[in-house]
Amino acid sequence: MVPRLLALLALLALACDGVFVAAPTASANSTRVSIANYAWSNPAVQINLGEKVTWDWLGPDLAHSVTGISANSLAWDSDPGTDAPDHRAGDSFTLQFNEPGTYLFQCKLHSVVRGEVIVSDVPGDPNSDPGPQAPLNVDVKPPTLGGVALAKQKIKGTKGIGFNAQISDRGTLDAEYYRLNSKGKHVYNGYKTWDAFIGINHLTLGARWKHFRARPGRYEAVLRATDTSENVSKPVKKRFTIVG
Repeated sequence: MVPRLLALLALLALACDGVFVAAPTASANSTRVSIANYAWSNPAVQINLGEKVTWDWLGPDLAHSVTGISANSLAWDSDPGTDAPDHRAGDSFTLQFNEPGTYLFQCKLHSVVRGEVIVSDVPGDPNSDPGPQAPLNVDVKPPTLGGVALAKQKIKGTKGIGFNAQISDRGTLDAEYYRLNSKGKHVYNGYKTWDAFIGINHLTLGARWKHFRARPGRYEAVLRATDTSENVSKPVKKRFTIVG
């Protein structure tokens, strides 16, 4: 009894001196969840009442939704009105939780992409910072297409014109052909696609093939480079003439 009494007296002395230390309480903050590689980065998120959860699509897999499947989360869906969610890398979806409980979510297309949000009954800070978005797992930088130079402006026949194109990434190069009519209007007339590599590509523009008939006339080619991550360069336009 004596040690317990001494401890009580010491606690009362601290309280009288204004140095009473309260027991710590549980805390949480608004937070982020990354969706990548067919999983949530944190499948069991814990936050306090009134705080928020932000989901980030980081790729490379992006066809996922955050869809409520429990009674308290059925009203929430990152992709309402569609059964085929499709996001861009870096997209985000945020929800605020104002009632305590456990909220269950899963992807509409992939049931293994799922998780839960556990909300305590301790009031939290709805303005707390969830922190920065994690780095993306995909390349979102478009390639550059430059140095496009035709060997000449006029060609006879259907063999096409040699040209050079400087491309910064491996992928493809596409040309959409538009014929210029007598009124100067552009009329779509076909396309051509080439495999492209990093550096100077030596190709042939305006040659006859199954998607371009190469008839006599004035044409404008709209060229775009696409890399292996489906990023597309700014277009480059070149005009040429096919004579009979």
